[in-house]
Amino acid sequence: MIPGGGQPNMQQLLQQAQKMQQDLANAQEELAQTEVDGQAGGGLVKATVTGSGELRGLKIDPKAVDPEDTETLADLIVAAVQAANENAQNLQQEKLGPLAQGLGGGSGGSGIPGLPF
Repeated sequence: MIPGGGQPNMQQLLQQAQKMQQDLANAQEELAQTEVDGQAGGGLVKATVTGSGELRGLKIDPKAVDPEDTETLADLIVAAVQAANENAQNLQQEKLGPLAQGLGGGSGGSGIPGLPF
């Protein structure tokens, strides 16, 4: 029989898991508040999204507006939003990657053997 029954270690592991979950929640909140940009057409169209991918703003240079060719403008808008979302995903990896790995790589596990979460 192990002296102390191993309880202090389990408690410590649970506290570490809870702290990592709190750190992850804090990082997600920070991402939701952080804005990143993407652009297309050499800056004719700029999109701003949050780090969590919510579209917050769109700026269109008047030179990009041609009433005879709205398809090109639409393509530029889509490209700018995609670029902004790529930047948001990179920011997510930067902020959440180490935390997700600590929690088991996002597979639903804590990365701590014997714990089901």
